[in-house]
Amino acid sequence: MPEPVTVAITRQLEVGHEAEMMSWLNAGIHLAERFPGFLGAGWVRPESDSTEWHMLYRFADHDSLQQWEQSSQRAWWRASASGLGVVEARVEKRTGIEGWFDVPQSTLVVEGNAPAATPKPPPRWKQACTIFLVFFPLSIVANWMANQLLDGVVLPLRVLATVLVMTPIMTYVALPWITRTMQWWLQGQPSPWTRRRTARALESSTS
Repeated sequence: MPEPVTVAITRQLEVGHEAEMMSWLNAGIHLAERFPGFLGAGWVRPESDSTEWHMLYRFADHDSLQQWEQSSQRAWWRASASGLGVVEARVEKRTGIEGWFDVPQSTLVVEGNAPAATPKPPPRWKQACTIFLVFFPLSIVANWMANQLLDGVVLPLRVLATVLVMTPIMTYVALPWITRTMQWWLQGQPSPWTRRRTARALESSTS
């Protein structure tokens, strides 16, 4: 079965272009959202005055990732950053469920072979809260259905059936959805409604 793929990219930008960079990154995320298999994206900046920006995005499999990476939309988006002077690092890709929360541990390298600090993964308590948001209601539904459909079945077999149903749902449906929805909170970024207000304010100031 195809595994989700997480891509981590480090980019460098001179201080003073933060607003343009945020708008550019968010525009790329909005474009990627339109492609089949997109599971979520986000960006991390280690310090408020850092020149390094780390972006993560995730697709359901290599085929859907390739469709995005080879698309004309992505090519246009990347070209639109030429005026910002963005320097892009090598790309690191990870497969499997571990890519959801843990940022790749190997050092990302920017152009010129200068080492760049890897962004930190979300705190464990945030990861636990995110999983709980889908695991708790799913457990209630699964146990209720087990009581209705497997009444009289011995407990170990009932639990086994419940786990066999819940595991793929959590892995391929619930967890991708909740991490995509809560990505801004997991990465300590502004909420979607805050970003929309900021974007509108930037549009108003430039019009």
